Amino acid sequence: MATVTKNRKSSAANNRTSSSTNKKASPAGKKSAATAKKASPAKKAATKQSARAEKMPHSEFHKFFLDELKDIYWAEKALVKALPKLKKASTSPELAAAFDKHAGETQTHVSTLENIFEILGEKAVAKKCDAMQGLIEEANSVIEETEAGSKVRDAALILAAQKAEHYEIATYGSLRVFASTMGHGDVEQLLSQTLENEKATDEALTALAEGAVNDEASEE
Repeated sequence: MATVTKNRKSSAANNRTSSSTNKKASPAGKKSAATAKKASPAKKAATKQSARAEKMPHSEFHKFFLDELKDIYWAEKALVKALPKLKKASTSPELAAAFDKHAGETQTHVSTLENIFEILGEKAVAKKCDAMQGLIEEANSVIEETEAGSKVRDAALILAAQKAEHYEIATYGSLRVFASTMGHGDVEQLLSQTLENEKATDEALTALAEGAVNDEASEE
């Protein structure tokens, strides 16, 4: 009888230990469930974004987005042709090098836009950009109205180029947000890369102007 009683006590102790262990493990289980619940909204958001992207090709917003892509596509192609002329007209070797560098970058922007059209399942078509056409004409006027070899010409060329850069920065900034809104993640990333490149070019032109060009132009 003593042995049976001892076994019963041992069994009861084991049951209490097991129950205590289960209670201790319980918060971990709750934590896991809570984590699953937290992940749930993210999943829902991803699903919602995917569904939105599928509907967008038929929306007026998407059509407007494509129209603006065609506009900046024309603008970039026009700049590829215009930048060598600005390089040739530059007095400063540094400014000429900056225009030459950006001409190569602009050709990359053209290729990036063609990639974007392909991702969207659309043909790459350029639509005349009146704004960029006007900015290029203004740059050409600057060359005609300033003296060759002068720093005043360089200052004027930088101003004309930055006007074009600011137009591109505004356009790419809006297009990036449009792409994000419609759930076009790959397109958003490509537009972001081009946007950052345009900003870097604008900053480089500002550095040239403030570094020497403007001071030297003021002495002429």
